[in-house]
Amino acid sequence: MEKRKIKDYTGERKAVMIYFFNPGCVACNSLRPRVEEMAGRKFPAMDFVPIDASLNPLLTAEAGVYSSPSILVFFDGKEYIRESKYISVDQLEEKISRYYDMVFN
Repeated sequence: MEKRKIKDYTGERKAVMIYFFNPGCVACNSLRPRVEEMAGRKFPAMDFVPIDASLNPLLTAEAGVYSSPSILVFFDGKEYIRESKYISVDQLEEKISRYYDMVFN
């Protein structure tokens, strides 16, 4: 079991998307490649960090994540976006764009 903290993933990075998932979650497994592809294509300066919630219960609890999938987006170490369960990739992209454009343009 890993003993990392959220700030270990977000502290020195300008933009980070953390994707919490459970391996047995069908929605997690079908959504993840679409979210990862969107993030890489539309937000190249953003780091994508997948975290298996079943292997990292302390980190998941610290983040206040109680359902899968959950996506947390940080800019300059501060959480700006949180989406859980029923996630629209198009709506997520739109939300991220607002902040991403301010930080990187």
